[in-house]
Amino acid sequence: MLVIRPLQNDDLDDLYAMAQKAGKGLTTLPADRELLQRKIDRARESFSQRCAPEAALYLFALEDLDAGKTVGISGIDARVGLDEVFYNYRLSVTVNASRELGVHVRTPTLNLSNDMTDTTEICSLLLSDEYQGGGNGLLLSRCRFMFLDDFRKWFSEKVFAEMRGVSDTSGHSPLWDSLGSKFFDMEFSQADRLSGLGNKSFIAELMPKYPIYLPMLPDEARAVIGRVHDNTRPALKMLQAEGFNFNGMVDIFDGGPVVEAFVHNIRTVREAENRQVLVVDHAMAPDAPPDQRAMISNRSFRDFRVTTIPMTCIGPDTVNLPGEVADAIRVESGDQVRVVPLKDGGLLPVAPLKGV
Repeated sequence: MLVIRPLQNDDLDDLYAMAQKAGKGLTTLPADRELLQRKIDRARESFSQRCAPEAALYLFALEDLDAGKTVGISGIDARVGLDEVFYNYRLSVTVNASRELGVHVRTPTLNLSNDMTDTTEICSLLLSDEYQGGGNGLLLSRCRFMFLDDFRKWFSEKVFAEMRGVSDTSGHSPLWDSLGSKFFDMEFSQADRLSGLGNKSFIAELMPKYPIYLPMLPDEARAVIGRVHDNTRPALKMLQAEGFNFNGMVDIFDGGPVVEAFVHNIRTVREAENRQVLVVDHAMAPDAPPDQRAMISNRSFRDFRVTTIPMTCIGPDTVNLPGEVADAIRVESGDQVRVVPLKDGGLLPVAPLKGV
């Protein structure tokens, strides 16, 4: 059984192993044990509310209870840009015209922006290769929206995600090679890692403050602006299915797109409903495919737990849970839980109309 729960100290070894296999490009989770431990510590402080709400970082582990190991991680950064300035490029158009000469020229440009400051970011999505498929990535990504839904007061109304941009197997980015490298005396991987660690002050000191005119960049650099890395396409498709859209912002290093949505418009949030738990003696029905499964959350802040169950367990008012599933998400008969179809297009049972 796979269960989502808050990240813990015991997850460090598994998290480090996943970060090593992920390679270059996942800047928020580098293969650095000391840094990963600091992230775990910050997540524990966040769930126990020992830090300011706007400084919170909620990291969720996907645990395989049968194997006794952590196989995935995802996160929510409550507010960005409050300690260190948060930068993106905004794609825009500069218009130059001369009525006398009959010239009207529209030039695409990149403008340095701090527009995402004080906004909630979903981040740090990583799933072990052997657990890809079967809806596990959906659970790992979409569990965050159930947490956002239940505890909205701690987050902004709008949430966003920075998607990994195009780079090759050696970690070279076409946009960086044509633009960033002209202002930074360092490799792309080093600059991207420093940014991911929160050391962004060097960006303000070294990046040009004036618009970047795209026609001045090589074709290979312009071609990757707003595009995602091949390994990131599944994550982008998941977010698009949830209602996220490109907002015209891109990463300043690799040109990856920024997508955003309002919390109340996110599919998981819109379709989630409450049910009352009824613990039953019989075992869980045979495993159902992802489109016939639902996520179920215990609605706890400090001990947030989510797993998936067959849709057949869910009734109009109650949800029948075998004892092992109830124990895994730490609920009892009579507790209120929140349920939502794992995939878009699923429908929860509804109570029949009276008199019908």
